[in-house]
Amino acid sequence: MRSYSSTGTFIIRVILGIIFLAHGLDKFQSGIGNIEGFFASLGIPAFMATVVAIIEIVGGIAMIIGLGTRIASLVLGVVLIVAIFQAKLGMGFLGGYELDIALLAMAVHLALSGSSLLSVDSLFSKKNKA
Repeated sequence: MRSYSSTGTFIIRVILGIIFLAHGLDKFQSGIGNIEGFFASLGIPAFMATVVAIIEIVGGIAMIIGLGTRIASLVLGVVLIVAIFQAKLGMGFLGGYELDIALLAMAVHLALSGSSLLSVDSLFSKKNKA
């Protein structure tokens, strides 16, 4: 029987990338000043709102095209962990951090397994050069 795990991992990679890209773009489109104020209210330096938005945009694009998937997943996973503990934990599981946990599980899966199907990384892998 044929395994479809690489196809499933590809789908996870692209969907996770789209979600992060959308979140990063939304931070700028809704007014980064508003996000800076929210970050400051949590005790996080305001400039980190811009840093997080850029990480989400760049990481999202990297995930979509499959460039540095494992590294991007680790960085985005750190963003999720901080979001859970700094902003969402007090809101409870439902309506709070359940989405972040699901996204974190996706990021951990990709960090551990990678995703070479239809990826830029696969263009540079040793397997393809042989």
